[in-house]
Amino acid sequence: MTALPLVFDAPRRGKPPRHLADLTREEARAAVADLGQPAFRADQLSRHFFRGTSDPARMTDVPASAREPLTAALLPGLLTPVRHQAADGGRTRKTLWRLHDGALVESVLMRYPDRATVCISSQAGCGMACPFCATGQGGLTRNLSAAEIIGQAVAAARAMADGELPGGPGRLSNVVFMGMGEPLANYSRVSRTLEALRTPAPHGLGLSQRSVTVSTVGVVPGIRRLTEEGLSVTLAVSLHAPDDELRDTLVPINTRWKVAEVVAAADAYAERTGRRYSVEYALIRDVNDQPERADLLGRLLARRRAHVNLIPLNPTPGSPWDASPLPAQREFVARLRAAGVPTTVRDTRGQDIDGACGQLAAADLAEGVPSVAASTPVAPVEEPVALGAETDA
Repeated sequence: MTALPLVFDAPRRGKPPRHLADLTREEARAAVADLGQPAFRADQLSRHFFRGTSDPARMTDVPASAREPLTAALLPGLLTPVRHQAADGGRTRKTLWRLHDGALVESVLMRYPDRATVCISSQAGCGMACPFCATGQGGLTRNLSAAEIIGQAVAAARAMADGELPGGPGRLSNVVFMGMGEPLANYSRVSRTLEALRTPAPHGLGLSQRSVTVSTVGVVPGIRRLTEEGLSVTLAVSLHAPDDELRDTLVPINTRWKVAEVVAAADAYAERTGRRYSVEYALIRDVNDQPERADLLGRLLARRRAHVNLIPLNPTPGSPWDASPLPAQREFVARLRAAGVPTTVRDTRGQDIDGACGQLAAADLAEGVPSVAASTPVAPVEEPVALGAETDA
């Protein structure tokens, strides 16, 4: 574990500072022009941002007299690293970030032989209140801005390019929205992030849509909006139970959108994109891992364009929830495959570094790291389409 310097300034409330990554290309060029510089400087700033360059002195294609004013106005530091924790021989690195107002979020960079994946957060905290999830139990502080979300991916890409993980310099290949928060409850900022991830340089990271995964606990209007907008990212639905009775308890939003409605929305997305969706299912000992539930899940998903990703629960300290034992995992897999449902078990990484989302932030809150989580009201969830207007919270 590497401790990094902390800044104990009084938290600043309200929106994050304006950042280039929150602006459209036209808005960025106009903002640069307002600062008395040629509009093309916006493209130069964008190239530096997506390369992970934060030091104005390294922006040698920008006149020295303009570097500080431009970076101060359009490239403010939004993510301050508080702590890195490494596992799996250094191939997994979890980072705790402090935002401008003291809120804490996490990202995890994982290097495999054939790819490098970063798991990023879309909210500080989460309002979905799933009882087995450390983030959900902490509640929602606020939505992240697009720049705060994009910045996590940019930092991971820079870390790979600089060879900070074992294996030498490499390339970030995959981004998954499986960190803190419900992505589809912060739809507009996540949508802006998806655009930046797939846009080529100098205005993005140039990733394939197929290498980006958006996970949701079942915000049906958000799934429908993804479908209507014609995106082809990988959709992952965190189901965790095949029946409404149990899912109402494990995933409280199920009281609003039932299993059948969630699966129907995912089916429509698969029909529109021609791609399978992933069903995420955390295996919890004696809660949802019974053979009869495997059979029920198999009947639910048979002949659908779905793939089940079973996740042995990464337990949080002091929680009554625990991972299913190996025999139960194996029987669950066997029953799903017998029903004709493609099934895999996720490679669990980072269990020795509080690998589950929210654990590192929760630990640091307990240790007194500055945060607004305990002192500010819970921000409203941005609920797209049928749920009302989007919020800037």
